[in-house]
Amino acid sequence: MKLSLLFIFLSGFLFSQNLDISLLRKINLQGSPSLDPSFRFVTNSVAPLTLVAPIGYITLYLVRKDEYTKKRAIFVTSTLVFSSALTTLLKYSVNRKRPFVSYPDIEKETSGGGPSFPSGHTSDAFTLATTLSILHPKWYIIIPSFAWASAVGYSRMDLGVHYPSDVLAGALLGSGSAYLTYLINKWYFANKAKLHLKKNKTGTSLRDQPL
Repeated sequence: MKLSLLFIFLSGFLFSQNLDISLLRKINLQGSPSLDPSFRFVTNSVAPLTLVAPIGYITLYLVRKDEYTKKRAIFVTSTLVFSSALTTLLKYSVNRKRPFVSYPDIEKETSGGGPSFPSGHTSDAFTLATTLSILHPKWYIIIPSFAWASAVGYSRMDLGVHYPSDVLAGALLGSGSAYLTYLINKWYFANKAKLHLKKNKTGTSLRDQPL
């Protein structure tokens, strides 16, 4: 509940309702309709990519069968599950109506059901982008990942299914939950490694490597 109030306060501070809908109208109504198919493609890429990522790491673990890859598979999967659960909890706690419901002039160009705040697509995209950036801290992973996640957030506004504050909250929630899950996983595996070393009195191995 406290987390819900924090996100409401943050979004209310940065975007009054008038500014929120004003900015959305500029993006949704003044943008080029010819770009809508591209933005729909970007929006629709979220579900398959957030499904392929954990499956890919799990498959890699099944092939390699080593502890290090197992840790990464657990991290990616738990991050996406945690972020999705938190987003859903906030959605139904805040229960904000979609912009096209409250403002009939907003043009809805893609599917958008359920409460509006925060943006689930944006949250998922930033969760995945942050997760990949943590696991692979290279510029050629980080820049494309966050560019894609940002494009997802913009697409939700262009297509008329989210307010700017929904997208902002989704980006913060996705990145924050990914980093929090990383810290939890790091703490868990570090303590597990210490117990393993005490029990077996062995040196550092692949089992003891961090994420």
